[in-house]
Amino acid sequence: MPRVPRMVVTDSGQKAAYHVISRTALDGLPFGEVEKDELMRIIRRFSSVYAVDVHGFAVMGNHFHLLVEVSPCDLVSDEDVRRRFSLLYGAGTEFPEGLLDDYRDRFCSLSAYVKDIKQTFSCFFNKRKKRKGTLWGERFKSVIVQHGGTLIHCLAYIDLNAVRAGIVARPEDYRWCSMGYHVQNGNRDGFLSLDFGLPDTCSDHGARLRNYREFLYHAGAIEKKGKASIPETVLDEERSQGFEVSRITLLRQRSRYFTDSGIIGSRAFVETTYGGFKAKCRSSRDKIPKRVKGFDGMYSLRRLANA
Repeated sequence: MPRVPRMVVTDSGQKAAYHVISRTALDGLPFGEVEKDELMRIIRRFSSVYAVDVHGFAVMGNHFHLLVEVSPCDLVSDEDVRRRFSLLYGAGTEFPEGLLDDYRDRFCSLSAYVKDIKQTFSCFFNKRKKRKGTLWGERFKSVIVQHGGTLIHCLAYIDLNAVRAGIVARPEDYRWCSMGYHVQNGNRDGFLSLDFGLPDTCSDHGARLRNYREFLYHAGAIEKKGKASIPETVLDEERSQGFEVSRITLLRQRSRYFTDSGIIGSRAFVETTYGGFKAKCRSSRDKIPKRVKGFDGMYSLRRLANA
């Protein structure tokens, strides 16, 4: 039986948002911390190559979600196609001018975007686990999502995956989802869109994040049969703080720096201490202290990928 064609928006000049879901064919929960970190890295990489805006994501133990907005071909200039080609193949790779339109089509294709993510991760996973064969189940699902109220509900559904699974009580405590990335990483490199499905009347980034957190916490507190929810005590605590990301929240989210960063302290302390160990390190590159966001004057030897 032939496949049912995937529904994609083809209107000229109109971006389209899609909720993408893809599940592994393996039993159990094969994705641990290392696998989730790598899948996030791959998603970030190809999201910079393709003409997409990422609104949200969640990487779970056996599947992942993406909420992405794909640009149509007529919004991608020739110069942008060449730039994206360089990101994909390296700055030194000569661009094949005769394939300009082919690459424009590719970089605006939802299917090509997800295919690159899944194939790249499959190679990593199979090599790491010393296995061969299929990793993913049936082809990925995609749902066209209307902007505004529908989009914010879909985004909340994605960010609440770990809460509903009983893994965390607060969405941002799960570092492999978009709310976790906003709070724990400060949305580093502007990876995620700040649209949130909210009206454009509010342009302040902090206010938009606060408004979305308020919506998210109220949505997560709604009880669903067979699913966990955000406890009322947690909702009340966040409500009392106006759904602001407090310093205590930042400390809780950045606690990995105190266990996984190698050296932590002032910039001078990190540089001096590292200097004493430099000769014993195998790396040929000098390590530069990385600022820990949310803590004035605090630096780390490593910038943790998800902290």
